[in-house]
Amino acid sequence: MLANDEIRAFLKDIEADNVERTVSTSKTDKFCQAICAFANDMPGYSAPGYLFIGTDDKTGKIAGIEITDQLLQNLAGYRDSGQIVPLPSITVQKRSFPEGDIAVVEVKPSDMPPVRYRGRVWIRVGPRRAVATEQEERILTERRAHSARSFDLLPCIGCGPDQMSLSLFQLDYRNAAIAPEIIEENDRDLWSVGNLNA
Repeated sequence: MLANDEIRAFLKDIEADNVERTVSTSKTDKFCQAICAFANDMPGYSAPGYLFIGTDDKTGKIAGIEITDQLLQNLAGYRDSGQIVPLPSITVQKRSFPEGDIAVVEVKPSDMPPVRYRGRVWIRVGPRRAVATEQEERILTERRAHSARSFDLLPCIGCGPDQMSLSLFQLDYRNAAIAPEIIEENDRDLWSVGNLNA
């Protein structure tokens, strides 16, 4: 979570596209749309987005409203209310400043986009929220497919030749993946391909 001086810097940057500010404490739809949009991380920052409640949207100044325990519980409850799917990863805190208190909702980017609120995919387009177009949804879906690779597509970092089952590789995989005549024509030894010698 941000330090207070980092929060002040975000509040001053009125055009930031990873921040939303509001004085209202009761606009459930607005809050959930913002959480959904930050979870989708359309710009691809791979960094959290922030919803600041108790700050003026036009000036970024702290409004000095009361941040109650009930408000913080309501904000945390949006995470698993079932209206935002898949479930977002959020942190909710009350932060105190000389001008007054604010509620801070930190939303981490989802590794399973697109995230939907009531069936719609919300994203950030510059400093505002918008419903994603078909093309933008496709980009988010491709991002999900890229990050959700199967076990056999992931590298086994730190493993060397002595951890490989050579008989399984040579008899099963290689014979099924490569035609026998190609294997015969290939003069390379088993360890000359890729990083196996490293």
